[in-house]
Amino acid sequence: MTEYLAEGPRVGIRPFALTDAAEFTARARESGRLHRPWLFPPTDAAAFEAYARLLVEDPTKHGFLICERAAGTDGTIAGFININNVVLGGFRSGALGYGAFAHAAGRGLMSEGLGLVVRYAFGTLGLHRLEINVQPGNAGSIALARRSGFRLEGFSPDFLFIDGAWRDHQRWALTASG
Repeated sequence: MTEYLAEGPRVGIRPFALTDAAEFTARARESGRLHRPWLFPPTDAAAFEAYARLLVEDPTKHGFLICERAAGTDGTIAGFININNVVLGGFRSGALGYGAFAHAAGRGLMSEGLGLVVRYAFGTLGLHRLEINVQPGNAGSIALARRSGFRLEGFSPDFLFIDGAWRDHQRWALTASG
């Protein structure tokens, strides 16, 4: 039985572990068509180890695997959500990044998982603000942010370097106070 940090009716969230490499990278390879051109998760063991170590060892990052809880699929990785650039003190903020895997896309598992991560961030981690930065053409990611209660706050030209170019992003945010 998998131990989760938080559980919903269909998913649980848990931290990344180095032992997740085989399943995570297989799911990432299967999901290339879903992720491109927005997202490039690790697709081999060495890249996964470097990625997971950052999430495990860097105190400014928190990585969560979204895992199915249904009989026969308990623990199957459906997607991932990371809280990056965590700043405490008077700011108490972090930036979310996420991705569903193809077998789980469109089933509402990421919505449920994001809700669990938001509650964990505002509760256990004591954060006040979460941001999601999304490329304007990424309709699925924008829909997830909107469904989860995030509000559009602005536009950032040339915000992140992705796939060889600086990409514009919309800024979506949610605070603990609503």
